[in-house]
Amino acid sequence: MQIQTPEWVKHAVFYQIFPDRFAKGQPPTQTRKGIDKGYYPSTLEPWDEPPTPQGYKGGNLWGVIEQLDYIQDLGVTAIYFTPIFQSACNHRYHTHDYYRVDPILGGNEALRVLIDAAHDRNIKVVLDGVFNHASRGFYFFNDILENGPHSPWLHWFKIEDWPLSAYDGSLPANYVGWVGNRALPVFNHDNPEVKEYIMEIGEYWLEFGIDGWRLDVPFEVKTPGFWQEFRDRVKAINPEAYIVGEVWSDCVQWLDGTQFDGVMNYLFTGPTIAFTAGDRVDIDQVKGCDYSAYPAISAVEYGQKMQELLQLYPWEIELTQLNLLDSHDTARVLSIAQGDQVSVELATLLLMTFPGAPSIYYGDEVGLPGKLDPDSRRGFPATEKWDNQVLEYHKQLIAIRNKYSALRTGSYKVLFAEGNVYVFARMLGDEEIIVVINSGTEAANVNVSVTQFNSRPSKIVYGSCEISWQEESTQLELNLLPRKGCIFVNN
Repeated sequence: MQIQTPEWVKHAVFYQIFPDRFAKGQPPTQTRKGIDKGYYPSTLEPWDEPPTPQGYKGGNLWGVIEQLDYIQDLGVTAIYFTPIFQSACNHRYHTHDYYRVDPILGGNEALRVLIDAAHDRNIKVVLDGVFNHASRGFYFFNDILENGPHSPWLHWFKIEDWPLSAYDGSLPANYVGWVGNRALPVFNHDNPEVKEYIMEIGEYWLEFGIDGWRLDVPFEVKTPGFWQEFRDRVKAINPEAYIVGEVWSDCVQWLDGTQFDGVMNYLFTGPTIAFTAGDRVDIDQVKGCDYSAYPAISAVEYGQKMQELLQLYPWEIELTQLNLLDSHDTARVLSIAQGDQVSVELATLLLMTFPGAPSIYYGDEVGLPGKLDPDSRRGFPATEKWDNQVLEYHKQLIAIRNKYSALRTGSYKVLFAEGNVYVFARMLGDEEIIVVINSGTEAANVNVSVTQFNSRPSKIVYGSCEISWQEESTQLELNLLPRKGCIFVNN
């Protein structure tokens, strides 16, 4: 079988937005009447105060629209939104209505304007699909709470006994909630009606104009053929639609070309943090996470892990993985590294030069810290609180990635890995690029064999290091400063 993945994803730089916390904006004066135009409550948490598990800060899609020029200026070409559908929680993973954008976010009208404005800038829009479970307020489940065993929607969920207890934690829930959470009743995906309902949601928003789906906990859906059909139906509407799953571990069973185009690549995240941040990692911020961000690893171990990762899946899939350093589900990388900006810069350098689509979690590019949820979901800071050096190197690295095809679709070859020094090449046609990282606290001098190169990469486009070629042209000598990285290309 020939595996096909969306071409645009191979060249994309993603920006992940948690809608309640990115930007507040005002709707235009001329809007339609009714809830679809949005509704904006006045009782909100102060934007700059630490976030709470249940509080709202009032970010909306109109605010995102107002910031599209900023996003475009970063070099970003795709936005991934955590859930935007109507819900009774600030993160919106408790879906009330899969066909209505939350009125606090601006309703369906705001999404329509956002998609058009993003597409005008050649920016794609990917939504979060929470299809394993709904919420207690979801109409179909609420009907069961009202009518018990007489509800026509009884077999849409996994009812175990009566009576149901949706809110009183002292009583058994008597239905299956995701990870035992009675706020998240799990769908019965074996019911053909449920399956069709979810397929139609996937189709509806593709027809509305979105460019793909990020699937929340898709590994929980055990119904045979479910995701294969989802892919077929989505791709029938838009063959270039992106389907990316939230799976934190080895994903071979989902990345065979018949289901997802990629996953959130936490198998890249953990080792990259362990190599660049090393002993600086705050273990409390990664303890219990499934992505192995500690203990510290050497360049040899990092190279082995990256090569193993690149051999796990077909190359077409590797090029459409969603690579990330953090997300709404983790502590921010700056806080994981206990505020060490150099660790973050080195990790970002690796992120922007690895096969697959890099994803930046909103605020990372201006130095926003944040420990585990809810702290990792802070409001985007005011301009005067930005770390402009961090913003500048993000812009530089994104521009370099966007400029050189080899960094997007070229081959990946480890050239040198010893101690804290890691050197690899990305090559495509006439483009030959070498990326160098010294994560150690001491300067290093290394000789790298480059027999496979057709030319001499010697133009430094990022960072600093001393380069000298030996006369026979097969050995490259590098003098590296401590805790630095660089990228150089052939002229």
